[in-house]
Amino acid sequence: MLASSAPPSLLFLPLLLLLPPPSLPADVVTSDPSVRWVEIEGAPLAHLLLDWDSGVLYVGGVDHLYQLTSDLEVVSHVRTGPHLDSPDCLPPIVAQDCPSATQTHNHNKLLLLEAGQGAESGSLIICGSLYQGICDKRYVYLKESALLIYQTSNPVDTQYVAANDPRVSTVAVVITTENKQEGGGAGGILRLMLVGRGYTSKGPGDIPPITTRRLYPVVPPRRAFSQEEELGKLVVGSYSEYNNHFVKAITHDKHAYFLFSRRDMWHKKEYRTYASRLCVSDRSFYSYVEVPLLCRGGYNLAQGAWLGNHSGEPALFVVMAAGQASTPVATSRSALCVYKMADLDAMLRRAQEVCYTEGGRGSSGQEEAYIEYAVSSKCLKLPKVSLTDYPCGGEHTPNPIASAVPLPATPTYTSDTQLTAVTTATEAGHTIAFLGDRTGKLHKVLVRSDSSGDRYGSVSVDATAISADLLLDQEQEHVYVLTSSRVPVSSCERQTDCQSCLTIRDPYCGWCVLEGRCSRKHECQRHTEPNHWLWSFEPTNQCVTVQSLQPANQSRDEPTQVETHRNTKKRIYKMKIMMMMMMMMVMMMMMMMMMMLMMMMMMLMVLLLCSRCLSCVDSVWRCNWCPLDQLCTHNHSCPNQHIIFNQRVRTAVCPSVCFACVMSDFIGLYSCLSPPVQLYDCSAGQSDCSQCRAVPEEYGCVWCPGSPAPSCVYNQSCSSAPADTCPPPQITQVLPVSGPLEGGVLVTITGSNLGMRYQDVVGGVTVAGVQCEPQPEGYQISTRVVCELQPSGKQRKGPVLVSVGNSLPGRSTQDFTYQDPQLLDLVPDKGPVSGGTRLTIRGRQLLTGQTTDLRAFLGRQPCYIVEEVNDTQLVCQTGSSNHTGDVMIRVFFGKAERIVPDVAFRYLDDPVITDATPSESFYAGGRIVMVTGRNLDVVQQPIIAVWVEPLEVQRVKRRKRLALLTAKQQLVFNSTMTTRCSVESSSQMTCPTPSVSPEVKVKGVWFQLDNVRVHYETIKVPTGPRSLTRVPETVVPVGCITSVTVSCGVPQGQDLTRAMTRQEVRARLGDQECEVKTLDNTHLYCEPPETQPMSEDDGNELPVLMGNLEVDLGLVQYDSDSLLSPVPLAAQIGLGAGAAVIILSVLVIILMYRRKSKQALRDYKKVLLQLETLEINVGDQCRKEFTDLMTEMMDLSSDVGGPGLPLLDYRTYAERVFFPGQQVAPLSRQLDLPDSRRQTVEQGLQQLNNLLNNRLFLTRFIHTLEAQQGFSQRDRGYVASLLTMALHDKLEYFTEVMKTLLQDLVQQYVAKNPKLMLRRTETVVEKMLTNWMSICLYSFLKDVAGEPLYMLYRAIKYQVDKGPVDVVTGKAKRTLNDSHLLREDIDYSSMTLTVLVKNGVEVQPCPVKVLDTDTITQVKDKILDQVYRGAPFSQRPSADSLDLEWRSGQAGHLTLSDDDVTAVVQGRWKRLNTLQHYKVPDGATVALIPRSQSSGGVNQVFQTGEKTPMLEGEEEEGLRLWHLVKSSEDPEIPKHRKSSMRERERAKAIPEIYLTRLLSMKGTLQKFVDDVFVAILSTKRPPPIAVRFFFDFLDDMAEKHGIDDPETVHIWKTNSLPLRFWVNILKNPQFVLDVQVTDSIDAVLSVIAQTFIDSCTTSEHKVGRDSPVNKLLYAREIPRYKQLVERYYSDIHSAASGCYQEMNSTLTELSGIIMSLEEDSSGQKMQLAYRLQQVAALVENKVTDL
Repeated sequence: MLASSAPPSLLFLPLLLLLPPPSLPADVVTSDPSVRWVEIEGAPLAHLLLDWDSGVLYVGGVDHLYQLTSDLEVVSHVRTGPHLDSPDCLPPIVAQDCPSATQTHNHNKLLLLEAGQGAESGSLIICGSLYQGICDKRYVYLKESALLIYQTSNPVDTQYVAANDPRVSTVAVVITTENKQEGGGAGGILRLMLVGRGYTSKGPGDIPPITTRRLYPVVPPRRAFSQEEELGKLVVGSYSEYNNHFVKAITHDKHAYFLFSRRDMWHKKEYRTYASRLCVSDRSFYSYVEVPLLCRGGYNLAQGAWLGNHSGEPALFVVMAAGQASTPVATSRSALCVYKMADLDAMLRRAQEVCYTEGGRGSSGQEEAYIEYAVSSKCLKLPKVSLTDYPCGGEHTPNPIASAVPLPATPTYTSDTQLTAVTTATEAGHTIAFLGDRTGKLHKVLVRSDSSGDRYGSVSVDATAISADLLLDQEQEHVYVLTSSRVPVSSCERQTDCQSCLTIRDPYCGWCVLEGRCSRKHECQRHTEPNHWLWSFEPTNQCVTVQSLQPANQSRDEPTQVETHRNTKKRIYKMKIMMMMMMMMVMMMMMMMMMMLMMMMMMLMVLLLCSRCLSCVDSVWRCNWCPLDQLCTHNHSCPNQHIIFNQRVRTAVCPSVCFACVMSDFIGLYSCLSPPVQLYDCSAGQSDCSQCRAVPEEYGCVWCPGSPAPSCVYNQSCSSAPADTCPPPQITQVLPVSGPLEGGVLVTITGSNLGMRYQDVVGGVTVAGVQCEPQPEGYQISTRVVCELQPSGKQRKGPVLVSVGNSLPGRSTQDFTYQDPQLLDLVPDKGPVSGGTRLTIRGRQLLTGQTTDLRAFLGRQPCYIVEEVNDTQLVCQTGSSNHTGDVMIRVFFGKAERIVPDVAFRYLDDPVITDATPSESFYAGGRIVMVTGRNLDVVQQPIIAVWVEPLEVQRVKRRKRLALLTAKQQLVFNSTMTTRCSVESSSQMTCPTPSVSPEVKVKGVWFQLDNVRVHYETIKVPTGPRSLTRVPETVVPVGCITSVTVSCGVPQGQDLTRAMTRQEVRARLGDQECEVKTLDNTHLYCEPPETQPMSEDDGNELPVLMGNLEVDLGLVQYDSDSLLSPVPLAAQIGLGAGAAVIILSVLVIILMYRRKSKQALRDYKKVLLQLETLEINVGDQCRKEFTDLMTEMMDLSSDVGGPGLPLLDYRTYAERVFFPGQQVAPLSRQLDLPDSRRQTVEQGLQQLNNLLNNRLFLTRFIHTLEAQQGFSQRDRGYVASLLTMALHDKLEYFTEVMKTLLQDLVQQYVAKNPKLMLRRTETVVEKMLTNWMSICLYSFLKDVAGEPLYMLYRAIKYQVDKGPVDVVTGKAKRTLNDSHLLREDIDYSSMTLTVLVKNGVEVQPCPVKVLDTDTITQVKDKILDQVYRGAPFSQRPSADSLDLEWRSGQAGHLTLSDDDVTAVVQGRWKRLNTLQHYKVPDGATVALIPRSQSSGGVNQVFQTGEKTPMLEGEEEEGLRLWHLVKSSEDPEIPKHRKSSMRERERAKAIPEIYLTRLLSMKGTLQKFVDDVFVAILSTKRPPPIAVRFFFDFLDDMAEKHGIDDPETVHIWKTNSLPLRFWVNILKNPQFVLDVQVTDSIDAVLSVIAQTFIDSCTTSEHKVGRDSPVNKLLYAREIPRYKQLVERYYSDIHSAASGCYQEMNSTLTELSGIIMSLEEDSSGQKMQLAYRLQQVAALVENKVTDL
């Protein structure tokens, strides 16, 4: 590993086209003079990867990862180091916990491509030397390789993949197999990575040489790159001895191969090169086999390898070097050896077969195969067909197998310079090898079919060694060398004539006779025909020449005779010249020479296929141009007449120029060859404005907002004005949606229009109101921003905002929450130092950030999270520790650290087992093993495990041929059976033995105590080591069991005592035990119960239990000793008489039962009919209510508007708020005193007034009053209101007094329960606070909140009046209050009355909508509402002062009233008159006239909600009034109405069907409720200064008294403002507005006010089926309103403090501008003082004359 101070290196990227000139011998090294260089950092580069689909190159080096094009142009680059790390420490690295950690370079160890699944893209796998060799996944697409798909910041020990030492090799290969065990993934696909790595002396030392890592699917709790238990690994006895130096990993024909070198530990202890093989489908490494490779000449250390083709067959090309003595150090002497894969597979199969069936020895008795890596296995002698039946091994086959016989090969090519790399290509059936050496040269070697080789050229690539990764490009034309060079495999095109082509002797090159050029064979059109392509490596080939050709110029469409002359002979051929290639610039004519052993001769005859005008008419060929047909022809006429002749015929003028363009690599860009022009498609790839504007300006792309949709177009193609700015950013997803208060986690924001470059979003990202630092490596133009979360200081919640330039910020629909995760406790609190204990850590908000940000530690040791984390707990498994004692539990949420308070985990000494008895068990298991030892109670999961392997496979009988044992028997091979032990104490535990199959052999037994494994044979006892063995069960059901007496119970068998004692055997007979008396080897004696026990089933069977073994020994029968005595005669007679009586009784009962059954059946049918009728009626009603719900919700904005806002004047407002419920306010009363006392009283009250201006007196005065027991709550309110009015002109002084009293109140509640403060109005100061808020917020009500409150009132009244309202009970169809809901189906219809309204001298008709079920008073109210719409309620006449007159014609006038002689009386009920009663038609004309004193009839007036009429004469007569529904039904119902009344009763049986009416009302009023709440709680305009002032005061009080609970301060603020003032205004809009609030409207306002109250509380709003309907109604909106309240409080709190001066100015202004409450100011003061004197006199029980 390099030190952190290592200087950066530069690597040169020459693009070389090199071949020796023909005049030089083939072994002369040349270099190309035209070399262009590209510099990249990261030397030494380690790995080179080519994506065959896209041609993209990936280069991994030290601290750098590059993505390049096929021309070695850098596309993207990402830094992978250096980082703080140490090979001695496990990640995550904390500087305090790892003193040896330094800034360490990251060496690339693995660079692989993983294919995508389905439509998904693939990924790039990168593993480095940092953090114990963990791996990442990155995107493979262009410009996205820097973006991570997967990375773990808290890896577990199973995720350490690569070697942490730069000098130790690591190789890997990706394989895909079926996911049979898990059944998951896409289509059952399992993608794994086989990794081979060398041994490292630092870090984890238990990683096997070859392991299997999971890639896909990764479903929690599984982890990517994890080495799981079910995935295979190469188990070795000693990691340091088997230190494999891996060179290559490849896949071929359903197998994976590893090439490595290591010391031969079995024979001569010399270093050798090995090739090992595994089946791709083998997850358990049963098929592992390896064979040494022998390269004759002493070349024993592999340096590089390549899987290529040799003579049409797959072969492994290996470059080997000779080792220095018996060391792994390579010398400069090296060679290339070729091993055919067929020979290698045959050698590997031979080793498997010998080890499977011949015990490892061949026919000569020599050892040919053995078990390697010091594991406890050996070669067997299985049936001969074992390899055929188990080609990939099995649980019963031996492994890992090594061949003692090497696979030999003769060197193809040798070199005195160390060869380091190899790759191959096949050209024209010949194999060419390219070899890189240590001096930077690339050698070209022709490999012949007999494996001999000829070097025909070398290229000097660089001055440094060529790395082992040597690749050919997609077209097999160039070689990529890991010095970042690209070298051509040949330079045939540089040879311009036949002679130079044949003399270069390049196996790639040859002379294409018909085309007249030097080319590769496949590039020659007719290379398959004899003598058409002359190979340059064949010395017998010769060139031919043509001296003359007549004619030399001829059209391809015209046949002619051509004469050719060669040397002295002349031959003439007549032939028709055919077109050789479509759309080519040249055409060849071929000539055949009839000469033996002579080559074809030809003369190049070029005919031009004209394609453009200029090239057509300017050519030397006599071509003419047809402009109308765009045709170049040899003819002298065109299809469309007009023609431009060739310039050789006459002067030619072309009308235009054509462009020939091709699409370049850049999206939307087209490069034109002639003339040189670039075309760009603006719409390609630019889906939004930011992407469009990010296109370089020279292409002229603009974002056009025109129709049909905005798009990116060329600036001159935009029909409207281009957009100068882009729309605001749009955020579609935020991940994660929570983070710790300390920040430190990465937040990924995806969307559109997120800027044109990274700088656009710098400083413009906020998460829940806190800046978030964007990360440049995670930014994608317009679509993604990755930022690092910054500390917030407190818990907060809010959206993510992204600002780009001056545009409005984009706002996420998801809210991000700053959370403060807390750890509460853990279970258990102790465990062994070896680890393995599963800790359950409980807490709150543990799902903070992403799960990848979550890490747990016990002291410095990681605790590996093993289960899915939820919000309240996480489970982790402890690692090993090097000492015992208490350690703190720490959990990291990104960079935020939390500890479990007051709890420590204690590492205790590992458990020790000193004895375990017994040591034998039957195969059925279940025998209790008593284990004794120390510290056994520290183990969380004690287990006893048994490892089994098969017996030698036996042949079955001949009639079954040579079939092996059944698959059922084979399934148990090489498996482990376990059972859970029970810990009795710290020194004792019991373990039932597991059950195993008899067809297997027990190979080992151990106790697994968390991470401590104790093998049974290692337990030392005084008699020596112990081992648990298995014996077969041989109990057979024989003995005297058919008839059991008291003394007989003797089951017989064999070997009964071999693995069981008498005390452990249980025998049961029925529900009792058969006591076992004696147990010997063949007999078991048990004593059955004296009396026959109760049977548990149909028979008395005798099961014998021996552990898990249960043997049923048959039925047991008890013998009878005596017979019963005969029954006496008298008893027989009595029995007969009794039986007769019983029979008679039964008959009577049966008859009665039949009668009752028939009656019940009739009743049942009747009830069934009633239920059917009820179901039909209820269904009809449900459909009707649903129809009303869907049709009645509408927008009332246009209906509830009015001409003005009827606000009360300040005096009336103050009287109604200060003295609620008073008909006449105290301030309006006159001071009634005799003249003799008036002057004295006024003087005294003036002095009292002066005392009130003394703060000390006033506070003592109030405290003294409150201390009086007779001072009621109502008196306190009066005093507070009188003081408010008395000090109204000194509000600043009043405020200071109120603050002093509030400070005393806070002091009082802090000692008790601070959350109860200000909850009720129990003190004078609390009422003073209410009045103070009312004074300060009057202007806010007038300017801001009054209008939405009035609109809400109008909307409620409009909706309530649209439906029927019962004038007696106050219940309405349209309401929000279920207790005021009219739960009846009232038939009503809307009608319009024409009301004659007198306007001056004119009478104008006015249409008014009413209901036919309205009483006359209701009709009058609705008429007055319409006529006086918008006018204050106090300024319009009352309904009881007017009569309603129905006019029909000129003389027909009828006065209508609620009660007259025509009213309907039914029994004790009298119904109020309605329009329906008078049969008033729709459109009738009515008029309101003043009520005359002499009008006939009783005209009672009923107001909505009043239970009794204003005149109670009817009640005195015993009649009860009703309007729409009766409070209780009259039992005496006429017969003709009984059926209809029954139907009404059935409908009443299910009143909940009418609850949908509440939803209709809620939906209609929702907008108005929202407007009111937003007006009250919005912070878009500055909150009232009084609110800010008082909230600051409460914050100061909390800080002063040490109250840090935010919930308490929240409750104080809620009690002081929303619940004290706003709820009062919401429930009583008549305090502010001059309106009438009926009971029906009040019921609706009560629900809205309760919703406001619920929104201001901090407790969670939980609702269920049993919750009140009113709470369920706004259950979904309350969380949104809660956010409004929290944001309102938060914004006020975060606003700048220092509003005291501003508040004083405001109070002074209020004191000055409020008008006087009486005309005489001095009289007002005296009046108030007088009221205070009355209170004082009441307390002192006297009146003082001052």
